[in-house]
Amino acid sequence: MSARPVAQGVSPVTGFFLRCAIVALGLWLATKVLPGLQFDTAGTLLAAALLLGIVNAVIRPIAVVLTLPLTLVTLGLFLIVINAGMLGLVAALLGGFAISSFWTAIGASLIVSLTSWVASGLIGNNGRIEVISGKR
Repeated sequence: MSARPVAQGVSPVTGFFLRCAIVALGLWLATKVLPGLQFDTAGTLLAAALLLGIVNAVIRPIAVVLTLPLTLVTLGLFLIVINAGMLGLVAALLGGFAISSFWTAIGASLIVSLTSWVASGLIGNNGRIEVISGKR
């Protein structure tokens, strides 16, 4: 089996916005599953997805490096707490997005991570949609 891009020449910006849409889907799913997570409007949901992408690109790597010893001792489980912290930071920066508790943030980060993980099977490293085809 081999993976090939569906559309040639897809820009990295398109891939970024596609990933933001996937994060928005994960956040929306989390609001349906977790009662302590809420958005005022759909625009706030999209803004949170965009801001979460920026926070994950800029602040999360610094947090991962600073907490590396704790992450190693917990065999990587502390990364879930870091992801929840990034969600909490986005909620603090963005009006209209509320997280009621630490455990709600943990649950939401797990749902968003699982949604992104599943979607990454469909999207390649370069942000292009990929089709898996088997040769007979």
